[in-house]
Amino acid sequence: MQVFNNVSAYAVWKSYNSNVTSLRQSMSKLSSGTRIAQAGDDPAGLAMSERLRAQYRNSSVAALNIENNVNFLQTADSWAQKIQDILGRMAELSIMANDSTKATVDRNNLQREFEQMQKEIQRITSGATAAAKFNGLYLFRGGSGVAMLTQDGVQGGKISIQIGPDSNQIFTEETMNLTNSNFAIIGSYAKYSYGTVNMTALGSTFYRVKWASIICGAQLSISVQSYAQAAVDKLNLGIDYISSLRAIIGGEMNRMNQTLSGLRNYEENSRAAESRIRDVDVAWESTQLSKYQILTQLGTSMLAQANALPNSVLGLIQR
Repeated sequence: MQVFNNVSAYAVWKSYNSNVTSLRQSMSKLSSGTRIAQAGDDPAGLAMSERLRAQYRNSSVAALNIENNVNFLQTADSWAQKIQDILGRMAELSIMANDSTKATVDRNNLQREFEQMQKEIQRITSGATAAAKFNGLYLFRGGSGVAMLTQDGVQGGKISIQIGPDSNQIFTEETMNLTNSNFAIIGSYAKYSYGTVNMTALGSTFYRVKWASIICGAQLSISVQSYAQAAVDKLNLGIDYISSLRAIIGGEMNRMNQTLSGLRNYEENSRAAESRIRDVDVAWESTQLSKYQILTQLGTSMLAQANALPNSVLGLIQR
């Protein structure tokens, strides 16, 4: 029987203190929803979860980049559709003008509308005041679409977009050049000469068509019937040219949508993996909480009993 050192009370206190610490940890996990509140809880798991967390957060931002690029492409496609509609109307006017029964005044009136259609395409595509823009970027002036500060032009290069969580996962594209200064050859057409007997082809002449010649009034006219006949061939080439550019835009949109779908799946799986490492299992932790609550209550009772043991010494002294 000892008084100075109550070993039993110390043993009970040690167990009680351990159970209280475990109870606090269990309550912290349930209240925070995570089983790793600090690095000491699971150092290896913390490192893995932080790496996975960075991956899915980066993926989420990259997905926003992709969605923004899809909107960029959709805007470009909408303007390209408008240009095709205008070219279609110009082709109709050309066919109307290719009619010898029309008077000169009729053909002049057709020419006036024809010129307005050309000016509208130039307004959409050309110059510092070009209407076709997305977030300040020119859609149809080529290069990177960024306006130069010192002169009426655009900076060279391409549009660059990060579409993944890691470096070098980049998608690049160059804006289309549909300005009135684009003299790229978009195709060629042939004019045939026929004989008077059985309409036998006697020869042909091929003409190359440049984009600028379609939208510049001085180079394309329907004021004379022979001009109108040539304009039909040129405008058909222009419509095909815009269609080929829209096919590129459509392909890029589909590519971006496929990339976005894959990136969302990657983000989902990264989140799931990080959740298995870091998130608390509420059912299991609730069971642990109940266990430590009971052990703590038992420890309190046993500590009271252990503290009462030295009182038995008084019985020996009193007798």
